[in-house]
Amino acid sequence: MTDVQVASTPKHASIADTARVAATVLAPVIARGVIVRRPRLTGLLARTGADRRAMRTLRRIRERYGPGPVRLRIPARPLTLVLDADEARRVLEQAPAPFSPANREKIGALAHFQPEGVLISRGRARDARRAFNERALDTSAPVHHLAGPILASVSELGGALRERDPLVWRGFAREWWRAVRTITLGPAARDDTWVTDSLRTLRRAGNWSYFHPTRRDLRERFLQRVRDYITLGHPDSLAGTAARADVATAPEHQIAHWLFAWDAAGMAVFRTLALLATHPAALARARADQRPLLPYLRACVLESLRLWPTTPLILRDTTADLWWGDEIVPEHTPVLIHAAFLHRDPTALDYADTFAPDVWLDGRAERHGGIVPFSGGPARCPAENLVLLTTSHLLAELITGDPRLTGGRLDPERPMPALLSPFGLRFSR
Repeated sequence: MTDVQVASTPKHASIADTARVAATVLAPVIARGVIVRRPRLTGLLARTGADRRAMRTLRRIRERYGPGPVRLRIPARPLTLVLDADEARRVLEQAPAPFSPANREKIGALAHFQPEGVLISRGRARDARRAFNERALDTSAPVHHLAGPILASVSELGGALRERDPLVWRGFAREWWRAVRTITLGPAARDDTWVTDSLRTLRRAGNWSYFHPTRRDLRERFLQRVRDYITLGHPDSLAGTAARADVATAPEHQIAHWLFAWDAAGMAVFRTLALLATHPAALARARADQRPLLPYLRACVLESLRLWPTTPLILRDTTADLWWGDEIVPEHTPVLIHAAFLHRDPTALDYADTFAPDVWLDGRAERHGGIVPFSGGPARCPAENLVLLTTSHLLAELITGDPRLTGGRLDPERPMPALLSPFGLRFSR
């Protein structure tokens, strides 16, 4: 039996409240796609206010059961829901044990395209793969050691995007993935749409987790293509850092995850551009930002991820029977942190529904344990600095003109919407 550093004993939700959470909180997230977004459903859920209803449900649950964890009696897979920022921080800090990132549903989803990825690894394999990720991604460095070629690709991308008028998601994504393939796999992959299209197909299967059959043949062909780029080992690419990696680190599986994660970074760019286009004072400050760190633009990206986290639900599984307060929580119990709720908690944040990038510059966001756009604790995203480097510099390229949001609605005088679909945004110059 393991004691955990948590403050409260879980309360048990009624069957009716469990059903309400499943229907209004969990179902919409699953419907729009956890591993790859479904554009039409994402747009529909945004228009119908599904996420706002989810927030109301979670506020009622917390009012009824208190700020501590709540046990939801979901058949065959009861879970513990965390709706308190301090409790969330304690769970995240106690990884990989007793709260493992290798959650059963996450394994089912990610194994479709990266069965040996670090997020779903355990023990020594996880340690080796995490160390590889941190070295290759320069986790602790605000400016990656490959910043020169990376930012050259970003500059080329910015030029291509500025020529598009109007700029819509489809055109943005086409150019974005060219840059992603170049940065990640090398110049030879720039126009290799097969590798990212195959990954998207595998990710669609991942949306269904272990309920979808594994496409083993396609997965192996995809991973072999990634291995081929590792063998090429272009020195200006992230894959080049894996050329001499120990086979135990399964570098092709880690790179598969990097490719997957770039999708969320692209969404963050598009949403941040929408925020800047509708907030003139912020746009003026962003244009005056100082290279190479671009701290204000980084703060803007982080703020867009607070408002619309690309990982709204953070999952952990318990690795042993735990004393959680005065109650035993069984081994293999899923623990769910609703990051989107904590990011917008009006009882804790006076800026909950506003665009407030300064909270990332003055320390307020970091001090709040529940604001975790890149997760937290030992499993925090190792690519955070790399993502902020690339996205901030791309935004600096895109705001040299006068971007106007002509498709999609954002009113700086009103609360920011609970969900903003990047697929419906349109920019004109």
